[in-house]
Amino acid sequence: MNWSFSLGRVSNIDIRVHFTFFFILLLGAMQWGGSLGNGQAALFGVLVTLLLFVCVLLHELGHSLVAQRLGIPVKQILLMPLGGVALLGRNPDKPRHELVIAAAGPLVNVAIIAVLLVLMPLLGFDLPSLADGRPAPGLNTLVWWMLIANVSLVLFNLIPAFPLDGGRMFRALLAMRMGNARATQIAARLGQVLAVGLGFVGLFTTNFLLILIAAFVFFGASAETGEARAREILSRVKARDAANPYAVTLNVGDRLSQVMPLLIATRQPSFAVMFNGQVMGLVTEADLRRAAAAGTGDAYIAGIMQRDFLRVDAEQTLYEVRNILAEKNSPVAAVYDGEVYLGLVTLGGIHEILRLWLTSQPGQTGSSSQPSGTVVGRA
Repeated sequence: MNWSFSLGRVSNIDIRVHFTFFFILLLGAMQWGGSLGNGQAALFGVLVTLLLFVCVLLHELGHSLVAQRLGIPVKQILLMPLGGVALLGRNPDKPRHELVIAAAGPLVNVAIIAVLLVLMPLLGFDLPSLADGRPAPGLNTLVWWMLIANVSLVLFNLIPAFPLDGGRMFRALLAMRMGNARATQIAARLGQVLAVGLGFVGLFTTNFLLILIAAFVFFGASAETGEARAREILSRVKARDAANPYAVTLNVGDRLSQVMPLLIATRQPSFAVMFNGQVMGLVTEADLRRAAAAGTGDAYIAGIMQRDFLRVDAEQTLYEVRNILAEKNSPVAAVYDGEVYLGLVTLGGIHEILRLWLTSQPGQTGSSSQPSGTVVGRA
């Protein structure tokens, strides 16, 4: 992702940090160093901030590892100034899966709180002095601030404002009774109402951070409503109905100079490469343009095509196909009815079908470009 760098991988999940994270470290140093007036306090502020984001990372790993356990791929975890997000490859198919995934993050923070509460008496905590103002840097102070931070994370994330964890848990419970689409509509509407209230509080108290959080909740709820609508629509259409049997195909003996005019004339984003009536590979517009830019001469298409291509079953819904394309990071798949090739289906084509369906229905709104997958665990 742009504007971020990788810290490494945990359970094959890319852990990334947005570059603006360093401003939060600077802010932590200024808050502690400025109030206590020395460099040691500034370093302590950096340490407090780093440990807070370790707690946020553990929160996101709670979501992610449970999702993986349920067979849902996790693309990455991104740490940002306002918290962290875990980007799942697709939405959970079952409400109970969404419920346990959403609950896993706050439960991690509850576990951290339990550990800290056990440590506090062992370290001889003086709670009145710790709770009064900003105590001096030290182990007791560090544990106290981590306790407060994790309690805050739990309480904040359990607010039933979609798309926070509490909102997702609320949506999952509703979906068990009334279906995903209606449950999303109710949970998103509640989230937007709470976001507006939170925004007004932020305006009246001149709390810019509160306003940013309100904006995140409001627009996140809107995005989830669009995704739920897309799921409802795409679940009605089979892959066989979206595959274009009249699309232009290529032969393995075709050369790049022959295909480039076809690319311009047909505006097809992808081509099946055939031999004796069988698909030998797929070639995309990006593949062709890369080959042309590389200056490799008038190469054969057989040397450019993707031999290991994605296949989907004709009876799978477009919602399932879109999830598969997103998981495999592929823009195109070949549709088969058994061993019979029916045509290609592309991510762009799926979005176009969604857009056409939405524009043909009076009063319906949605986004044809809404990406597959979900972000969970804003902590």
